[in-house]
Amino acid sequence: MTTERDPDQNDFDFAEPATDQSFENALEKARDGTRLSVDDATELLATGTDADGIDPVRKEAVLELADRRRAETVGDEVTFVANLNNNVTTACNTGCLFCNFKDSAHAFEADSDVDHAGFTKPPAESGAVVEDALEMGIYEVCSVSGLHPAFALNAEHHEVLEGYDDPASEVNYKPPEAYATDPGTYLEQMEAMSVGGVHLHSMTPEEAYHAKRGTDWEYESVYRDLADAGLDSAPGTAAEILVDEVRDVICPGKIRTDDWVAAMEGAMAAGLDVTSTMMYGHVETVEHRAEHLEVIRDLQDRTGGITEFVPLSFIHRNTPLYRQGVVDSGPSRDEDELVVAVARLFLDNVDHVQASWVKSGDAHGLKLLNCGADDFMGTILSEEITKRAGGEYGEYRSFDDYVEMITAIGRTPVERSTDYRTRRRIDPDDGPHGPRLGPRADGTPMLPNRTAGGDGDPASADD
Repeated sequence: MTTERDPDQNDFDFAEPATDQSFENALEKARDGTRLSVDDATELLATGTDADGIDPVRKEAVLELADRRRAETVGDEVTFVANLNNNVTTACNTGCLFCNFKDSAHAFEADSDVDHAGFTKPPAESGAVVEDALEMGIYEVCSVSGLHPAFALNAEHHEVLEGYDDPASEVNYKPPEAYATDPGTYLEQMEAMSVGGVHLHSMTPEEAYHAKRGTDWEYESVYRDLADAGLDSAPGTAAEILVDEVRDVICPGKIRTDDWVAAMEGAMAAGLDVTSTMMYGHVETVEHRAEHLEVIRDLQDRTGGITEFVPLSFIHRNTPLYRQGVVDSGPSRDEDELVVAVARLFLDNVDHVQASWVKSGDAHGLKLLNCGADDFMGTILSEEITKRAGGEYGEYRSFDDYVEMITAIGRTPVERSTDYRTRRRIDPDDGPHGPRLGPRADGTPMLPNRTAGGDGDPASADD
C-alpha cells in the first residue's frame, strides 16, 4: 500500500504552492465550464492551498464534478486497445533518477564482463515479436526504449556521428560493432515492427532527439523519415514534469521542456497523432503539476493532434530516487484521483483521459474511471518499465477481464483503435471475448483467461 504523503512537501527550494485564488472560486469556475488557470488547477489539486494535506470533502467535490464532465464529454463508454509492448533495448546512459528500466550501456559492449539483466533486440527479433502478437489479435505495438549509444536514425546519421572527434562524450555515440548486439537503426526497427497492418506507436521526444543528435535536422524531418518507415503515431512520454526546475532534479540529462514541445510539434507537423503524459508523485509540487497541464493544453490549442492524456503515477521502489533517499514513496491514492479529475477539468481540449491498471491495479484503476477517466489502457502482453521500477500489478489483461471489470462499475466496454477513430461496443453476454479490430483478429481470446479483478500476478507473456 502506498503511504500518504504531503504533495506540497519538498526539499529542493521549490516555492511552496500559493495562489491568489481560493478553492471555492476555482471549483465554481470548473462547475460553470470556465477555462481554468494554473492557479485554479493548483487549488483543486491541493484541495486548497490554505491548509496542509488533502481535504476529503473538497476532494470528493472535485471528483464528482470531473466525473460529470467526463459523462458530458465522452459518455459512459470505457475504451481499451489490444496491444503489445515491444521495447527494443534497456541500454541507456541518460541517468534519470526515476527510472530503473535502463542498464548502463557499457555493460552491453562486446568486451564487457559486467553481468546485467538487460536486453537489446535486433530488428529481426522485434519483427518476430510483432508477428507472433498479430496472430493473437493485437493491432497496436508500443515501443519505448533506452537510448542505446549505437542507435542512429539511418546510415547517414552514423556517418555524421562518427565524424565527431570524441563521439562517445560529445554525442553519446559508439558504433554498432562495439556492442555484443547491434540494435540496427531507428528506421530499420520501425520497418521491422510495422508489419501486417499493425499500428506502430513509438519514438518519444527523447528518442527523436537521440535520432537527430549531433545534426541540425528538424524534428519534423526526422518524424517524416520515421513515418515513411512505418511509424503511425508517437507517444508523448519522456514528459515527466514539464517544468525545468523539476527536470533538473529528476532527469538532468534529458531534453528540456521546450525541446519536448518542439518534438511533439514536429511529429504532428509530419502528420502523426501523439499522446501526452505526466509522471507525477516524486519531487514536484501541485503547482508544478498544474503548470505541466498548461503546457499540454497550450500545445493542443496550437495543434489539435493530441489524442489522449495519460497520468503516470510514479512507482518508487526500485528507482535511484528511492534508493538515494530523495523520496520515500510515490503519490497517494488521493493524489492519483485528483490528478485524473483535474486533468479532465483543465484539459478542455483533450477528450480522453486514461486510467492505468499497470500503475494502480484493477480496483483503484476502476475507481479512477469514476474520477474523470474514460480509457483503461490495453492488453499490454509485456510491460517491462513499470515492472522493473517495482510495479506489482502485472503485464496482461484479457478482453474478458476488461468486460467483467468495466460492466461491474456500470459502464460500457468498448474496443478501440489507437487513434480512437474506430470503436466497437462489446456485448458482455456474448463471450468469451477477444479482439476484432486487428488485421488478424477474429474475436478469439488472446491468451487463456484468468480470474479478473485481482491485484496479484497474472499469466505473463513472453517478452
